[in-house]
Amino acid sequence: MSQETPSDDSLIGLLKGVEDFSQNVFPETQELFSELAEGQSPHTLFITCADSRVVPEMITQTQPGELFVCRNIGNIVPGYGEMLGGVSAVVEFAVAVLRVRQVVICGHSDCGAMKGLLNPESTKDLPTVTAWLRNAEAAKSAVFARKLEGADAMAAVIQENVRLQLAHLRTHPAVAAARANNAITLQGWVYDIGNGTVSVLDQASDRFVALAEAIGRKNAG
Repeated sequence: MSQETPSDDSLIGLLKGVEDFSQNVFPETQELFSELAEGQSPHTLFITCADSRVVPEMITQTQPGELFVCRNIGNIVPGYGEMLGGVSAVVEFAVAVLRVRQVVICGHSDCGAMKGLLNPESTKDLPTVTAWLRNAEAAKSAVFARKLEGADAMAAVIQENVRLQLAHLRTHPAVAAARANNAITLQGWVYDIGNGTVSVLDQASDRFVALAEAIGRKNAG
């Protein structure tokens, strides 16, 4: 029997990870958690995929209490009224109650949801996934209209899906109200898992630009 360690992928491994957090990590940040125990005031709603390789706090180098995170298959935000549920409730609460100042929709490379979107046969035995991916159908249509295939189609549908979900996000009443008051900024990202880089949707040009260019444009603005 192999020796169990905090990196063990069993349930015991998870419990030992919690034990390490409680005994070693938590005491070093106890002051922060004492403050957070009284309430939260995150600055950003971060909507991303449930993919285990995407870790929002690691990618953004943020602390507990800074991000209000919503994760689902394909970083999807159904248009308001189309499929009211968990995502809509998260958006409403984050914007109307927590008053987040930014919303980021973050797609990523090698996204299984986008693979399923491009190849519907692969999800034919997953009726719930198939139904959920209908919220991204327009992204696939945009890619097929350009007659892209293979890796080009995959890269394009990941970006198109981020654009589409931002459009859906704008239909939510809480978001529309915050935008009317200039109280919120919406942004789309694509995270490259293999390279550890993020490209950002520049809404003026409607193209994804490198992080350095996005930062430069924000600073200039």
